[in-house]
Amino acid sequence: MTNLNRIRVVVLGSSKTGKTAVTVRYLTKRYIGEYSSTSDFLYRHSITFDNVTTEVEIMDTSKCSKAGCLYEHLRWGDAFVVVYSICDKSSFLEAEEYLSQLAKLKMPSYYYTTLLLGNKRDLDHTRKVSVDDGHELSLQYSCLFYEVSAAESFAGVSLAFQSVLREARSVQLLKTLPIRRKLGVNSVSKVLGNIFGKNSSKDRKKRPSLSI
Repeated sequence: MTNLNRIRVVVLGSSKTGKTAVTVRYLTKRYIGEYSSTSDFLYRHSITFDNVTTEVEIMDTSKCSKAGCLYEHLRWGDAFVVVYSICDKSSFLEAEEYLSQLAKLKMPSYYYTTLLLGNKRDLDHTRKVSVDDGHELSLQYSCLFYEVSAAESFAGVSLAFQSVLREARSVQLLKTLPIRRKLGVNSVSKVLGNIFGKNSSKDRKKRPSLSI
C-alpha cells in the first residue's frame, strides 16, 4: 500500500561526482568537500509543500553497481537522483547506464520519478559534457534534468530536489486512483504530462530543466 506521507529517494552515480555533496547541501545548506565512502548512508528529513508534511528518506549510495545492491535499491526507492560530473564524460556514461538499468529493472506496475543531475557547474571551464547532452539524455528516459554546483549554490540544488520530490508526490497520488490498474508506464507519463502541462510531443522538450 502506498504511503503518501513518505518518499524514498535513492542517489546514484559514479564516485567523485559529488553525490554526498549535493545530498548534504540540500539537507543542511552546507557544502562539504568530496570524500570517499565505502558504505551507503540513509538520511531522514521532513518537508512541507502544498500544506502537506512528508517524511523523506534519502539513500546516498556507494559503489552500488559494483556491490551488487542496485536491484535492491531500485526496488526500495520511489524517486531516483542520478548524478554525474559535467567535467567527467565517463561519469555521464555511467549515469546513462544507471538510467538504462532503472528502466529495465523497474517493473511496469512500479511508477517512479527520476532526476538526472549534472554537478560541478562551477568548473565550467573544464566541462566535458554539454548541457544539450544532459538534456537529450533526460528526454530519452523521460526524466527531470538540472545542472547545479553543490560547491557554490544551495538554491540550485534545493530547486532540483524539490522538483523531484514534488513530482514523486504526484506519482504517489496517481497510484491511489482507481484507473491506475488500466494504465501502463507510457499512459502514466501522459497523465503526468497533463498534470504538469507537458502532454504533447511539441511540449516534451519543455520538461523542467535548468542550469543554475
